[in-house]
Amino acid sequence: METKVQNDDIFTREIIKNALSAIGEEMFVALKRTSMSPVIYETLDYGIGITDASARLIAQGQGIPGFIGTLDGVVADIIEKFAATGGIHPGDIFIVNNPYAGGGTHLSDVALAKPVFHENDIVAWTASKGHWTDIGGMDRGSFSTNTTDVFQEGLQFPSLKLFDRGNVNTPLVEMIRANVRLPEMTLGDLWASVAALQVGERRFTSVMEKYGSDITLKAIDYLLDHGARIVAGKFKQLPKGTFTATDVIDDDGLGNGPFYVKVKITITDDEFIADFNGTSAQAPGSVNCTEPALLAAAKEVFMGVLDLDVPATEGCFRRLAVRCPMGTILTARHPAPTSSYFEAMVAAADVMRKALAPVLAGQFTAGQFGSVCSIVLSGTNSDDGKPFILVQPLVGGWGAGEDKDGETAQFCVGNGETSNVPIEVQEARYGVHINRYALHGNGGGAGRHRGGNGVLLEYCVNRDGTDLSTFFGRGKTPPWGVEGGQAGSCNYCVIVSGDETGEPISMASRVPLKKGDIVRIYTGTGGGWGDPGQRPADLIARDLRDGYITDEQASRDYGYEEGR
Repeated sequence: METKVQNDDIFTREIIKNALSAIGEEMFVALKRTSMSPVIYETLDYGIGITDASARLIAQGQGIPGFIGTLDGVVADIIEKFAATGGIHPGDIFIVNNPYAGGGTHLSDVALAKPVFHENDIVAWTASKGHWTDIGGMDRGSFSTNTTDVFQEGLQFPSLKLFDRGNVNTPLVEMIRANVRLPEMTLGDLWASVAALQVGERRFTSVMEKYGSDITLKAIDYLLDHGARIVAGKFKQLPKGTFTATDVIDDDGLGNGPFYVKVKITITDDEFIADFNGTSAQAPGSVNCTEPALLAAAKEVFMGVLDLDVPATEGCFRRLAVRCPMGTILTARHPAPTSSYFEAMVAAADVMRKALAPVLAGQFTAGQFGSVCSIVLSGTNSDDGKPFILVQPLVGGWGAGEDKDGETAQFCVGNGETSNVPIEVQEARYGVHINRYALHGNGGGAGRHRGGNGVLLEYCVNRDGTDLSTFFGRGKTPPWGVEGGQAGSCNYCVIVSGDETGEPISMASRVPLKKGDIVRIYTGTGGGWGDPGQRPADLIARDLRDGYITDEQASRDYGYEEGR
C-alpha cells in the first residue's frame, strides 16, 4: 500500500498542480481516441475540464476555448438544481445542453459532468462538452440558418441524470437513439464522453488518496490563487482607460440584419470591464448566442490581453466583469434559436480585439476572417443507403500585426485547437470529390503588413440528393484594417451547376445539390496593418511569386508593376 504524502509545502503543491493539468490532458486524449464522429476525433470539436466541488475551474485539456470557458457554468447549473435536494450521489453522471442556463451554447454541444467523491464528500467534478454530429431537429446536422425557435433545433437536456448511482438511464438513451439521424455515431460519442469522465475521476481520486484531502484541497486553492496573483502582476502593465468599438453581424440567416455589436472596455488598476450595452436586440434567426457563450468569449480575449503563461483557471478571471442587458443578440432569451450561435460569439470576441488592437498592438492584430465558417454537407450513401453528415469548420486568414504579416489558413481564434477532417476521410465517407484545396490570392488585406490569406475549397458532388448548409459570418462586411491597412475579404461560396454559376451565398440551409455540381468555398483574407504604400517592393514581389496576391491586387493596392 502506498504511503500517504504528509508534506504541505510549495513543492507538493506544484506537483499536485501539474498532476491536475495532466489529468485534463489525459481526459482529452481518452475522448479523442474512443469517439465515433470525425467532428470529435478529427476536428477536435470538444473541450474537457475539471472543477472543484463548488464549480471553480481548476484544470483543462486542450480544445475549443468557448467550451472550456463554459464548463464551470455547466457544473454550477447542476449543483443548483440537484444539491439542495440531496440528489447528487457517487456514480451519477449528468447530461445538459440547455443554451440559456449554466454553460449553454447551442443544443448540438452536449455537456456531461460527473461528481468525484472522496470519503462521502464531493471534492471535484470532471466535465466535457462536445459537438454531436446530429441531435435531431428540422435539419440534418441539427444546426440551421433558418430556424425561428429552439424547438426546431433538436433534443433539449435540461440537466438530467444519464447515470443514477452508476445505473444508466436506459429510457433516456433510447429516446436519444430514436430522435437522432446517426444513432450509432451519436451514442458512440456519448459513451466516449462517459469514459473520459471516468478516467478523470480515477486519476483525481488517486491524487486525493496519495496526498489526502486536506493537502489536495489546499493545493487547489493555491493553484487558483496563483492564477489570480499572476493576473495581478500582469494588470500593472495594461494600458488604463476606456476603449470602444463597433462591429457588424451581417445576417441572421433569415435575411434580417445588419446587427450591431458594441463594446466599451474599461481597464482600471483592479478591474477589466467589458460592457456590451448598445448591442442589437436578439435576432429572429439562429445567429444568437446566450450569456454563457458571451462570458466564454470575454474570457478568451481576457487571456489574450494578459498573455498568461499559466493554464486558465477560475483564479485567472476574478478581475473580469462582463455587462450586457438580457435579450440582445449576445444574451438571447428562451426560446430564441441559437444553432448558429458561434457567429455571434466570434463577433463578441472580435469587437473586443478591435477596441484593444490600437493600444495593445503587440498582442492583437487587425481583423481576422471572423467566422467559424462551418459547413454541413449531407445526403444518403448510395452504397448502403445510410445517411451521411459532414460537419466541419474551415480555415481562413488572420489579420496583420504591427510588425508582421497575418497568419494564413488558420482556424478562427474561437475554434482553438481544432483541425479539418482529412480529405481522404471526406472523399471516402461523404459522397464528394475534392478538386482543389489551396490558398487564394484574390482578397484584400493590403498594408505595410498584409493580412493572411484565406483558402479555396472546391467540392465535386458525387451523388444526387446531397444538400449543403453554410454558416459564414462576414459575408458582406470584411475584417477591418488598422492604421491605414485595408480591409480583408469576405467569406462566401458559389455553386456551379452545369454552365450556370450561382450567386454568392454565406448563410444558407439545405441548398440542394445534384451529381456533378461544384461547390466553391472562399474564406476571407485578414485585414492589413499600416499604409500599403510602405510595404517594401521585394516583399510585394515575393507575395506575387508565391501566389499570395494577384497582379491586379499588386497594381491596385500597392502601385506595384513588376519590372519597374
